[in-house]
Amino acid sequence: MQSTDPNYDTLSVLVCDDSALMRNLVSRIINDAPGMQVVGKATNGQVLLDTVPVYKPDVIVLDIEMPVMTGVEFLQQRKALKWDVPVIILSSIATKGATVTMQCLELGASDFITKPGGSVTTEVATVGDDLVEMIASYGGVYARRHGKRIPPTDSFLQLLKLREAEKFVANKKGTSATEPATTTSVSSFQPLFNVPKNKEPAVITPVRDGGRIKIIAIGISTGGPNALRDVFKMIDPHLKQPILVVQHMPAGFTREFAQSLNRICPLEVQEASDEMPIESGHIYIAPGNYHIKVEERITGNVIRTTQEDQRNGHRPSADVLFESIAKIYKNNALGVIMTGMGKDGAVEITEMRKQGAYTLGQDEKSAIVYGMPRVAWEMGGVQKQVPLMQMADEISKLAREKA
Repeated sequence: MQSTDPNYDTLSVLVCDDSALMRNLVSRIINDAPGMQVVGKATNGQVLLDTVPVYKPDVIVLDIEMPVMTGVEFLQQRKALKWDVPVIILSSIATKGATVTMQCLELGASDFITKPGGSVTTEVATVGDDLVEMIASYGGVYARRHGKRIPPTDSFLQLLKLREAEKFVANKKGTSATEPATTTSVSSFQPLFNVPKNKEPAVITPVRDGGRIKIIAIGISTGGPNALRDVFKMIDPHLKQPILVVQHMPAGFTREFAQSLNRICPLEVQEASDEMPIESGHIYIAPGNYHIKVEERITGNVIRTTQEDQRNGHRPSADVLFESIAKIYKNNALGVIMTGMGKDGAVEITEMRKQGAYTLGQDEKSAIVYGMPRVAWEMGGVQKQVPLMQMADEISKLAREKA
């Protein structure tokens, strides 16, 4: 849906998939979202390679398995050409699909979304929300950097929710979903885009002074796969504390993600599993669709995985991890909250801070989505905001000084 507000431009999207059904499905999702529009479609990587200079998109949605030129081969060519337009991968949840998806991230893709399976009508809503969030996030950053007038990511999603509400009301009334069914129209961009500046953070007085750092916990979401690559490839190879990570990622991908991080990180990176002992100098990635928490044992603390209800719409949830760290380690921990939509992790990293733990948050300028770290900062849960490129050094420095 193109922007009808003259103050803002439209995000342009290229869709590449060899399936006509998938191209049409994805295009319909995008074109139905406020402020973004599919400007072209491609049936394989070679067609896409020829098409990008013509349409100059703000973001590309890319299938992997295609004839003539695969998604991986396109990304190799994109890297050689030094194109920086963000790419969102359409991925299968099969084991092979997970492996190739991680290869795509290593080649510079920004993120991935799993293809809808089974009935398109039952899967399209979930896939659509995730896809629009990613396009608004990655495409928005790219478009603003290249001079387009694009509203904040949060505003895109507010408009999407408004659009869905209008459809619901229209359907209940038996009217057309394309006609405004409420007094507020999705074409009224301006009120939603006048986002207030960040509030002053609440003042937190910890119940105890910071102690030795015995463990590090990180919560991260949209923008996380590449942000974690940037952090972990530069982390201190002599860091002694274990690091537990909640990255919002679907089941079937986290083991491959951990292995891809392990190839570039000087520390040991692995997917967490139930009853796994927590060892110094190791990094543990929460498995998809499982919360992780720490449990105290006389012989040494262990990781527990659970499939309790989602928290903040997520499983794994950063709040679940941070909550257990606050209870067990109190002021002997470091909490880090990074790029991501929504507020997952904000409440419990604030509790960590109240208990005397050290806390860091990614800053607005470097975050793909300044959602989770913004809420945590406003709640007073973040001691210091740090740019992405300085995060590894800041974590390493604190871990050394407070070891």
